[in-house]
Amino acid sequence: MAPRHLRKRLLTALAMGGLTLAAGAQDRPDDVRLPDLGSSANALISPQEAQDYGAMMLQQMRALDMTVNDPLLDDYINNLGFRLVANSAKPKDHFAFFIAKDPVINAFSAPGGYIGIDSGLIVITRTEDELAAVMAHEIGHITQNHLQRAYEEAKKDTPLMALVALGAIAAGGASGGQAAAAALLGGQGALMQKEINFTRKDEAEADRTGIMTLAKAGFDPNAMAEFFQRMEDVMSADSGGIAVPSLLQDHPVTAERISDAKARAVALIAEEKDRPSGNLLDKATWADKTAPIAYVKDPTKLLAAHGGPSPSTYLLMRERVRVLSGDAYRMSTYYGSLIGHKPGYDTPENRYGYALALTRSGQGAKAIEQLQPVLAKYPDNLILRLAMADARLQAGQRSAALDIYAALNTQSPRNNAIGLAYANALTQGGSPAQAAQAADMLRPMLENTDEPDIFTAYAKASEKAGDTVRAGEAYAQASYLSGRPFDAMEQLKALLKRQDLDYYARARIQAHISELTPLVLELRKRRISTDDNPDGTSQSPQQLGSNAACAGRFCFGLGNGQP
Repeated sequence: MAPRHLRKRLLTALAMGGLTLAAGAQDRPDDVRLPDLGSSANALISPQEAQDYGAMMLQQMRALDMTVNDPLLDDYINNLGFRLVANSAKPKDHFAFFIAKDPVINAFSAPGGYIGIDSGLIVITRTEDELAAVMAHEIGHITQNHLQRAYEEAKKDTPLMALVALGAIAAGGASGGQAAAAALLGGQGALMQKEINFTRKDEAEADRTGIMTLAKAGFDPNAMAEFFQRMEDVMSADSGGIAVPSLLQDHPVTAERISDAKARAVALIAEEKDRPSGNLLDKATWADKTAPIAYVKDPTKLLAAHGGPSPSTYLLMRERVRVLSGDAYRMSTYYGSLIGHKPGYDTPENRYGYALALTRSGQGAKAIEQLQPVLAKYPDNLILRLAMADARLQAGQRSAALDIYAALNTQSPRNNAIGLAYANALTQGGSPAQAAQAADMLRPMLENTDEPDIFTAYAKASEKAGDTVRAGEAYAQASYLSGRPFDAMEQLKALLKRQDLDYYARARIQAHISELTPLVLELRKRRISTDDNPDGTSQSPQQLGSNAACAGRFCFGLGNGQP
């Protein structure tokens, strides 16, 4: 199960009523203020409360299918984000990065260090430096406490509104499904931090701290100015008829702002030239001043490049975002019309995107054809090999797919993307023994994840392996992490009625119920609507009947709780 303190923290954040940080603070003079460490904004919300609120927002977005949930992309965007955070003003603060399934060109920050990058922005970038520049800008908003300050200014004129439905949906828009998604993307989107109107001073300050972070992390400091300049050029007066991207609405760009960003980039590049470069690690000096490291005889060899040539991970992930955030059939047509028909489009990343779209649209055999020439050139690339395994599995070549998954898992045993894909392949069409192997593989992942897909995969593997109790617990946890706490509670209560539970299983289930009960009671008390409780009133077993636990999307359907 996920960390047990999570539910208690969510209850704390729910009880505090949340924050509406997007109340529209007005623009003020353009001068840049230095961080005000004594500001009362820091007392509005504790770091832990801010983190709890951000976690609730992300959970509800997942419940509404508003995020791109993919282990490969999660690892990529967080690795990129933490490379920037490590070089920011507050490297020890909590941060979490995710991709929002939204075609608009925008990014947004939320309390607790949660930063969302819209899929539309990722696919429009040309280099990883541009993507990193936007992320560094949002990190600057967090490290400089702009969210708290925006609320501090807004609360003088606007009363505090409580966030509902686990911190993401306003009371008037919480009807679930498409209506709730529309509310979040429309007027109620302000509650998700996507309509925050930061002041010009905030934007300038985020630019300056972001450019410094960008440079320290090894990216091109010019990328921020270049990206905003390109967006501004597209929206110039002679491009009439084109809607202004959300990025320019929420982060207005002026000539002065672009000029200032360019000037700071030039200054940072000049400073970098004065610093020593190259391999500064001397073997003799290192041996005298550093404690020995087991199995490392020559530390300078640690800096050597490993493996052969490989396509850009950024370019592969950009196309993965394009496919996973769109319609698979439409995307397969898109790539098919480009590759082989337009000069310059027959690239490894485009063939990879084409293969993904074909696999997801049920055309695994064609996907294999697209991947083979790319893998022939880059046989060691993990991303391409994983795509080939997925394509072979979809094409019915299960044995060949399992061989690739097994080899990848041996090479990278802690890679969640590989482990999840391998486990699903073992469970689907496999024997109970293979399902048990899949469950064993997934179990360690449960200790440090809040991804409902991993719990669902573990539940299916455990169920097929015959461990229906563990399966039931995992299905309940998946429901909870998907924003369906009432479904989770009913599933746990149904499990507790089983007569075949041993002492340890019964104790675990009772503990889960005890942890979840305060949150469910608080939601009921406030009559807060959730996806599994749209009218804001609790659904008791007496009201719903003995099979009520199967109402949710992650229903654990084992009859009346009997094995």
